[in-house]
Amino acid sequence: MSQTTTMIPAQSSQSANPHHLADKTLIIFDWDGTLMDSIGLIVEAMHIAGEAHGFKTTDKAVKDIIGLSLMKGIELLYPYSSDKQKLLIQQSYADYYIANSQRTPFFAPIENMLQTLQRQNRQLAVATGKKRKGLDRVLDASDSHHYFVMTRCADEAGSKPDPQMLTDILQYTEQQISDAVFIGDSIYDIQMANSLGMTSIAVNYGTASSDELAAQQPTYQVNTPQALAQLLCA
Repeated sequence: MSQTTTMIPAQSSQSANPHHLADKTLIIFDWDGTLMDSIGLIVEAMHIAGEAHGFKTTDKAVKDIIGLSLMKGIELLYPYSSDKQKLLIQQSYADYYIANSQRTPFFAPIENMLQTLQRQNRQLAVATGKKRKGLDRVLDASDSHHYFVMTRCADEAGSKPDPQMLTDILQYTEQQISDAVFIGDSIYDIQMANSLGMTSIAVNYGTASSDELAAQQPTYQVNTPQALAQLLCA
């Protein structure tokens, strides 16, 4: 796949010019499928969990709920399950994911990118559909707490595309919307940024297809982690 950056016309008055990103002092990332190569394990764990309690779904259906909170995703995938079954699926998913979480590294160029952005005195943050317990676990395992001035999770601020995670991060860092850019791989990520008029970068290597992401009109769109690093660090 090409490592070029695909420009998407901005909905706002901001120009889709890579040099514009040099002015961004706050860079907010989604986690799964954006920084961490975890989509395969998420899909696998959801199949294992659903089938353990008598429910089946498709890879595409699971990918389509990634970015939402886990319980919201389960409700969408298995609408005919009882409340008790949903809780059991949630627990089975968590058990399997945790037991296999060593299989979810950062995408190859991501850690160097984070280090470069820190050297450029950018503030880095995370807004994720994970629960706090789950995010802290992977931050510990990847030894990456120190990169981020703030992290926000779905059980603290509502599931995407609710923008509360982003507004909480803005308030904590004392930054304006115009100072920030949000990067994600799902349609919910881009919808969340768009709801605030925040500059966004959609990455095509995660959950949603290039066409699905383009339909949400992100400010920028990139095909690979390498292209993301080139765009942000230029």
